[in-house]
Amino acid sequence: MHSADSPPAPGWLSVPDDANDLVEAVWPQSAERDASGELRIGGVGVGELARTYGTPLQVIDENEVRRRASVLRAAFDRAATAHGTSARVYYAGKALLTTSIVRWVLDEGLNVDVCTGGELEVALAGGADAGRLGFHGNNKSVAELERAVQVGVGTIIIDSVIEIERLAAIVSRTGASQRVMLRVNSGVHAETHDFLATAHEDQKFGFPLDHAAAAVTRIREVDGLVFTGLHCHIGSQIFGVAGFRESASRVLDLHQQLLEGGEIPQLNLGGGFGIAYTRVDDPTPIADLAEAIVSTVAEGCAARGIPLPDLSFEPGRAIVGNAGVTLYEIGTTKDVTLDSAVRRYVSVDGGMSDNARPALYGAQYSARLASRTGTGEPVLVRVVGKHCESGDIVVDHEYLPADVTPGDLLAVAATGAYCAPLSSNYNHVPRPPIVAVADGVSRVIVRGESIADLLARDAGISQ
Repeated sequence: MHSADSPPAPGWLSVPDDANDLVEAVWPQSAERDASGELRIGGVGVGELARTYGTPLQVIDENEVRRRASVLRAAFDRAATAHGTSARVYYAGKALLTTSIVRWVLDEGLNVDVCTGGELEVALAGGADAGRLGFHGNNKSVAELERAVQVGVGTIIIDSVIEIERLAAIVSRTGASQRVMLRVNSGVHAETHDFLATAHEDQKFGFPLDHAAAAVTRIREVDGLVFTGLHCHIGSQIFGVAGFRESASRVLDLHQQLLEGGEIPQLNLGGGFGIAYTRVDDPTPIADLAEAIVSTVAEGCAARGIPLPDLSFEPGRAIVGNAGVTLYEIGTTKDVTLDSAVRRYVSVDGGMSDNARPALYGAQYSARLASRTGTGEPVLVRVVGKHCESGDIVVDHEYLPADVTPGDLLAVAATGAYCAPLSSNYNHVPRPPIVAVADGVSRVIVRGESIADLLARDAGISQ
């Protein structure tokens, strides 16, 4: 509903018929309202969660994570088998990594990729066989590389010439054998529906295609380094397959050239598959992605007369993003006059310290009144945090019932990926706990912080 008293919504956001509805693609499958109108996730009511653990609170639906991991693995298994090869799927540790989540995705047949020594240790503490880990990163320290080789990480993805020499020194000194891939830039960069193809990408990761052959030659010269293939990643939150097809074609040209120097058993085409954050987002079905990408590689190999390698994929946020919901308590509401229009600000007890993505990237999210069903007509609101920043926005544009009021619980959907990992103590706000829900039971998987925890780090306080 638009009037002189309400600011125009952005073009992509329309007035919902019901400002209490839960868009299926955005929320976990288990999200539902009970007879009283309270939101339940994984069979647990949000009121119980808030009373037990406080707010803000990040809630992760365990069964949703497991379901999405299983769907992804099965889709790529089917596509690869149909073309006579195999596929591995790697869970993106940077999206959200806890020892519990490591166990969930391993149970569902996935591997795990990590990009720092800290992520490596969390994966190992979660029970991961080091052979099922891939180690990324553009600036792996000598200590991190030594640890990775020591524990037997399955694949180290090399990102620079310096890293080749660091690994050469480590395997020479230890006598170890280490499998490695080389990250390359295909010149294709994709975000959501669009992709850009250039000669080179101006970014910190990987080797340009025309520099990769020399790097592989050097790797193959080192006793103890086993070159297994190329790795390429074209972006994140990607809808469609056009970017993957173009990138695969370019990488296969290099793959064919490198076969002259020896076998190359693997090819990792990355991932970064998109998810729905709002009702207008329309992610490409995983089965369609898997078949299209694998078919492209198979056809490209056949056209070049080369063997089809084993394939690996890194779907990114697609596994955990929609499994996460953040609960807040509303503290204040305020109508702000903008010329002839009014914008309603809804302030919650968290903000950019638990979700920095709107401030960093302009990310859009969806929110719903959670503790009850609202009865007022939809009003356009901006959900903001409690931090001393005008850019502290949690949900930039959303429709909520007009009777939203202080004390209500608000749920923000699709916060499972990149929210907790990017969290901070800005304004000395403690980071919230992460709670898993499944089959009517909740449990803490990452403890929240207290003010006492923050003060304990301050060395200036007298003991």
